[in-house]
Amino acid sequence: MNYTFSDKMEALQPSAIREILKATADPKIISFAAGNPAPEAFPCEAIEKITAEILTKNPIGALQYSISEGYPPLRDALRELCRTRYGVIGENDDLIIVSGAQQGIDLVCKCLCNEGDTIIVEAPSFVGALNTMRSYNANLVGVEMDDDGINIEKLEEALKTSPNVKLMYLIPNFQNPSGITMSYEKRKAVYELAKQYGVIILEDNPYGDLRFRGETIPSIKTLDTDGLVVYCGSFSKVLSPGLRVGYLVADKGLMGKIVVAKQCTDVHTTILSQMICERFLAEYDFEEHVQGLRDIYRKKCALMISEIDQNFSPNVAHTDPDGGLFLWCTLPEGSDMPGFCKRAVEHGVAMVPGNAFTAKASDPTFSFRMNFSTPTDEKIVEGCRILGQLTKEMF
Repeated sequence: MNYTFSDKMEALQPSAIREILKATADPKIISFAAGNPAPEAFPCEAIEKITAEILTKNPIGALQYSISEGYPPLRDALRELCRTRYGVIGENDDLIIVSGAQQGIDLVCKCLCNEGDTIIVEAPSFVGALNTMRSYNANLVGVEMDDDGINIEKLEEALKTSPNVKLMYLIPNFQNPSGITMSYEKRKAVYELAKQYGVIILEDNPYGDLRFRGETIPSIKTLDTDGLVVYCGSFSKVLSPGLRVGYLVADKGLMGKIVVAKQCTDVHTTILSQMICERFLAEYDFEEHVQGLRDIYRKKCALMISEIDQNFSPNVAHTDPDGGLFLWCTLPEGSDMPGFCKRAVEHGVAMVPGNAFTAKASDPTFSFRMNFSTPTDEKIVEGCRILGQLTKEMF
């Protein structure tokens, strides 16, 4: 049978990260390619206890259909968390539980973007979001980043010159893949541009709680008095990615359509997973748990940076994030970055090539992403030693 695929899927390729992870199934490969939480970060005993109690006391509630907007007790808990901890929910906003932040991104694109509309993204940006946008045949325009976030002058130029700009997709905190954090001044400037040009901002914040250095910067959504910002949060990096629980906060006028879009996709997010998240928030000290995560990632990030500085060629630059899970390393201009990444795998170390994160396949990049949360300390040391030797041979 010869299959004719839809226009939306014909040009899409498998996720570069997912393909790289296949290679890392070999236990001999040291993987800096994943974006997974550290194994020691999971509250396994708490989740085991909570799950057992739910299935003992309320099995039908956990196994039956429920409402599309989400498990009401979890929605109430998240509204309170968004109000008191994050400051991202206002009188005109509502909240929906989604099957991970990835679904939240998909629903926003589904509701707002027609084929050929432009979505402005940071360059580089999260590959999962980029592929979702491509599936709607959107025109992706990447705007390069400075050390303190997206370049405002080039962002305005993109808003002026790009056709039918409907959406800006931004990751202000410890950006994936670069690790860069957008300054408060730039957050304000981005919001003013969104007002001026009438463009919705999708603010993705899966890493915001993982700040292990410096002061918290208010989200762009805290500035929103015009219903222009959709805030996307997630339990994936602070509790468990396997539970697939995230949430969107958006103006009620937009939220009604998001609910309909979700009903068409999966009816509702898994109720058992929502119940587990709600019980964790209710019965455990969330701040203490998050502080434990920060301590883990602070040490792992410092170790990787120390090993890079000690072992890599001085011609290789890297970011120095204040939180999150990633470093962004940049080879000298003109370098064969894909070739370097291929050689690294041949020597037993996997990273994600930077072209996985570009808006267009033709966009040049000499960078690659390294993850410090997943590998053990021993593998961080050994992997950086191997990569360091390669960088000195090649650059």
